[in-house]
Amino acid sequence: MNDDEMLALRRFGETYTAAWCSQNAASVAACYEEGGSLRVNDDAPAIGREAITEVAQGFMTGFPDMRVVMDDLVLSDGGAIYHWTLTGTNEGPGGSGRSLRISGYEVWQISADGLIVNSEGHFDAQEYSRQLRL
Repeated sequence: MNDDEMLALRRFGETYTAAWCSQNAASVAACYEEGGSLRVNDDAPAIGREAITEVAQGFMTGFPDMRVVMDDLVLSDGGAIYHWTLTGTNEGPGGSGRSLRISGYEVWQISADGLIVNSEGHFDAQEYSRQLRL
């Protein structure tokens, strides 16, 4: 990957991060190909923008003050690995009222159009539950 392509990928990562912070779940889904997929840990993959919007909305509803920071973005075979940290307070419906700070990563396959075809997301679910006391 040349410098221009790496710069474009970094800008895409910044756009993706801003989408997660926007409280507009459709803006997260817009970073994916129409038939793209997002899998979070061992959950079934969300396939297509409508399903990806639902996943993003779940986090946004649960954490109305959610902030995501891009910690790093590194190239990997055929894609990139997006490292992130999420902070927020679980004040959504049925929330615990507790604060959360958790880091994770997504392994991306990127299309020729520069959108995500597939994202495999990972974070420590036990730590997530521990912080929220779920």
